[in-house]
Amino acid sequence: MKPTTVSTLHQWKKEGRKFASITAYDFSFARLFADEGVPVLLVGDSLGMVVQGHDSTLPVTVTDIVYHTQAVRRGAPNALLMSDLPFMSYATPEQTFENAAALMRAGANMVKLEGGKWLAETVKQLTERAVPVCGHLGLTPQSVNIFGGYKVQGRESTAADNLLADALALEAAGAQLVVLECVPVSLAKRITDTLSIPVIGIGAGNATDGQILVMHDAFGITGGHIPKFAKNFLAETGDMRAAIRQYVADVEAGAYPADEHSFN
Repeated sequence: MKPTTVSTLHQWKKEGRKFASITAYDFSFARLFADEGVPVLLVGDSLGMVVQGHDSTLPVTVTDIVYHTQAVRRGAPNALLMSDLPFMSYATPEQTFENAAALMRAGANMVKLEGGKWLAETVKQLTERAVPVCGHLGLTPQSVNIFGGYKVQGRESTAADNLLADALALEAAGAQLVVLECVPVSLAKRITDTLSIPVIGIGAGNATDGQILVMHDAFGITGGHIPKFAKNFLAETGDMRAAIRQYVADVEAGAYPADEHSFN
C-alpha cells in the first residue's frame, strides 16, 4: 500500500471518495489492517477500556499511547497513523507540546484531541510547530463525567449550531481532520458539507468522508453494552481478514453505516 498522507485524505474528500479507518493497538493487527487496505489507523485512548479493562478512557497515560503507537507503526509503516492525546495531557501549552512531541517521535503522523473552540489556540500552536491535528467533537469520551454517560450529542438546534461552530473553529485554527462521534445523521452531513477538511464519523451516519470503528466492535468481541453503531463484520465473513476487507468495501460504497447504525 502506498503511504497515506493528510494530502491523500484531502484529495479523497474533493473526489467524494469515502475511506475506512480503525483503531489498532499492536503490531500484528496493525499489519493485518494495512495488508487488507485500511489507510488510516488510530491508537485510541479506547485502549483503556478494550485492552486494559478500565470502565473509561480516563486512566490512560501518554506513556501508554507512546508504547502502542510504536508497536502499531512497526506493523503499518505506510498507514496514516493518528494517536490520541489522553485525558489531561493537553491542559497547558507546555504540557501539550511535550506530549505531542512524544507521540510524533513514537511514529504518529497526527495527534487527536477532544474539544471544540476552546482548543483553537492549542490547535494553532501545534500546527505552527509542525504537529498535524485531528479534532474530536460530539461525544468526547474524556468528558464522560460532564455528560453523565455516553450520550448522543447535538440533537437540539442550539447544540447542533454549537458543534458546527466548534468544527469551523478547529478548521480555522489549522486542524487537518475532525472526528464526529455519536451525532445525528443530519448534523454530521451539515458539518461534513460545510468543512473543507475531511470528517471521520463514528455513530454519525454515512454522509461523512470516512468512518472509524474500534477494532473490537468490528470483530464482535466487545463485552457488555454494544454500541448502536457497531457492526460485527466477523460474524458475516467468518475470517478476520475477510471481515476487514468487507468493512473497507462497505465504507467505500456507503453501505456502512446503514440506518440501523445511525442516530436521527
